[in-house]
Amino acid sequence: MRCVAWRPAALWRVLVALLAAAWLAGGAWAQLARPPVIALNDKASTVAAEQQGLYWLDMTGTATVEQVAQTASVARFQPMREGHIYQAQPAGALWLHFRVDLERSQWQGWLLEFPMPVLDLATVYLQDTRGQWQAQSAGDTLPVNSWPEAGRYATFRLNLAPGQPRDIYVRIRHTTPISLPVRFASQGAHDQRIQVEYMGLGMAFGALLLLIAACAAQAWVYRDRIYAWYCVYAGVMTLAVAAYTGVAAHLLWPGLGYWADASQGVLALLAAAAALLFVRQLTGTPARFRWVDRAVYVSGWAGVGLAGLFLFLSKPVALTVVGVYVGYAAIANTWIAWLAWRRGDVVGLWVLGAYLPLSLAVLMAVLRIFGLLPTSFGTQYAVVLGIALEVPMLLMALSIRSRERHGAQIREQALSSQDALTGLLAAHLFHDRLRQVVARHRRDRHAAAVVFIDLVNYNRIKNFHGASIAEQSLLRSVIKLRRLLRDVDTASRVGEARFGLVLEGVTSRSSVTDRAARLIAAGLMPLKGLKPEVTLQFHIAAVLLDERSMDATELAEALSDLLKGMSPRTRRPIRFLEPEATQRMPLDDGSVLDGTDSELPRGSDSAAASQVQSKL
Repeated sequence: MRCVAWRPAALWRVLVALLAAAWLAGGAWAQLARPPVIALNDKASTVAAEQQGLYWLDMTGTATVEQVAQTASVARFQPMREGHIYQAQPAGALWLHFRVDLERSQWQGWLLEFPMPVLDLATVYLQDTRGQWQAQSAGDTLPVNSWPEAGRYATFRLNLAPGQPRDIYVRIRHTTPISLPVRFASQGAHDQRIQVEYMGLGMAFGALLLLIAACAAQAWVYRDRIYAWYCVYAGVMTLAVAAYTGVAAHLLWPGLGYWADASQGVLALLAAAAALLFVRQLTGTPARFRWVDRAVYVSGWAGVGLAGLFLFLSKPVALTVVGVYVGYAAIANTWIAWLAWRRGDVVGLWVLGAYLPLSLAVLMAVLRIFGLLPTSFGTQYAVVLGIALEVPMLLMALSIRSRERHGAQIREQALSSQDALTGLLAAHLFHDRLRQVVARHRRDRHAAAVVFIDLVNYNRIKNFHGASIAEQSLLRSVIKLRRLLRDVDTASRVGEARFGLVLEGVTSRSSVTDRAARLIAAGLMPLKGLKPEVTLQFHIAAVLLDERSMDATELAEALSDLLKGMSPRTRRPIRFLEPEATQRMPLDDGSVLDGTDSELPRGSDSAAASQVQSKL
């Protein structure tokens, strides 16, 4: 009987305990449904609110602020967590609930900030004195000039009555999963932060624009297309960064809401495509990796097509395309740079150093877009820092490649103007120079000497010691010849073993003979330590233009004939063309001196003749 009586009493106690626990749990949940009060005062000019509010995911996106503010809806809210990634349906919305209290001694205004330039749409609801909900909206789907506070990211001014706690509801619409940074800031802290942010961004954009202007000048001055490509690449990259950071929507197109949202994806695709095409040219992929070059070329121009297609795709699909393509471009550029560096190209090392940090930053941004990383300063602005490092390093790689290309062009031009073996003036340019000197002598009586020099034993050296020793003998001849020339003199290789000289301002044979004798003596002295000991034997033919005036072609032929006429064992290895023969003017009785028009007296014929002779 005791046992039967005890069991209903025990059961009653258990039921009472369960009801009490349920009541306590309901009270605790009711307390959790109301966020903690955030005190706004002078002690903290900025308050991070990621952990001081409540959130609710409206999967349908149809709830109004009146419905959300009702007691039944309040129970749906959960505490916010820092770094938590919120994911609603594409048509859904994220609701945030904050409760703030402005101290009576506070004289500054306060703002609610969402420092995320790519945020689609945020709407803040605050009750006025009549209990009506007043809404303010901002986001990159709206024109910036329609925002309550124009800027790079959504900012809302709070009209709060001091000493009275107020509820603030925020409705967030964003296409992709989002980790939302939220903060309350005083007017002074907000203004200072904006100035610091724009100072940093201004320095970055100023450096980019300066590099673009410098490269445009280089492309114009040197007619180098690779610098023009760099200008296009850097310009698109600058616009992409401006759109990504919200600067473009704020300052460049503040009245275009649709383009402010779409420009981020379009310019990101164009920047990735330009990077692929530019790195392809910079690393010399077309000449070394044919199949890689074709794949990069096709995918680069495909990015341009995807940029146009982006405007017609649904936003979730378009953002997926952007993430995949930008990630592919970052990995492909890093791989191409690694291939170039592996084959010993120093340009590949610079490109690899430029793209490694940028690729990591881009991958972080892509992971953030897909909701795999929380939003933070690092994930948002790592791309800007990566580009600030990448652009100057790419410019250095571009300078190295351009210097190599210009060096090759200079060598190519030198092959057409200089002898490949000796480095002397090419034969056709020497003959042009000879024609100019002869023409100037006839016009201005400018003195000059023309000299042809044969290395007489060249064929014997070639047959006995080989072609390499024969070429070495030519180089030794050039070295000895240059020691006797001035800067104004012209030297050229006009035959296999023949050199031509134009000596400016020479008026006497002794000057030519002195140089020729020193050249012959130098050739007969073998170089110390040279194996085999080979001497150089020279024959020299010369002419003074003051002594013999001929056409340039006839002059060259006459000097060649003079050299051919010398015996290999001649004792006169230095010879000159004979001067032109001149005749004295005849003075007979029928000369003009005897005419009636002469001013000289008749008795002075002999004196006049002596004067004419002296003139001749």
